[in-house]
Amino acid sequence: MAVEMALATTMATETQFHVLAVDDCLIDRKLIERLLKTSSYQVTAVDSGSKALEFLGLSGENELRDSKPASVYPDPYHQHIEINMIITDYCMPGMTGYDLLKKIKESKYFKDIPVVIMSSENVPSRINRCLKEGAEEFFLKPVQLSDVNKLRPHLMKGRCKEEEEEEEGQPNNKRKGMEEIVNSPDRTRTRYNDGLEVV
Repeated sequence: MAVEMALATTMATETQFHVLAVDDCLIDRKLIERLLKTSSYQVTAVDSGSKALEFLGLSGENELRDSKPASVYPDPYHQHIEINMIITDYCMPGMTGYDLLKKIKESKYFKDIPVVIMSSENVPSRINRCLKEGAEEFFLKPVQLSDVNKLRPHLMKGRCKEEEEEEEGQPNNKRKGMEEIVNSPDRTRTRYNDGLEVV
């Protein structure tokens, strides 16, 4: 029973989506973090666009050198962290949510991550500009649980795309592997390990 519970917990953790939440306002950041956690998302929250880029490993010269960002490398110095979505405030000091969106979509390694913009201001030109740049959604604050429920289809679409890319990168798909087994001359031959007698 305990093993089954541990296995179920492990499987739930493996399938849990990880969202990077970016907002300079502590109250809004805590609200979105709580809503996402209530909906079973793993959340990392930061207070600026530059900290989001730093978390992703895109700060500084990494992207300019066309090298992989730190968050893509599972090495001793950087923990490999998979981000499935970024949700960011639009209006922040320094780097706006729109600027962060553009940086993410220009990135070689993170361009396919869904980005959602949120704002307390309902400005149609701003909303259209973000959607044209590649934002999946634009939420008006205060963000509500019904808004968070709209995220799952974008996350599932991203996960399906990742799985397709992984399958394309593998030389043998399942069907070809099965054909090789069925057509193998060794298929009907009895195999014996050395030193064992068959009675």
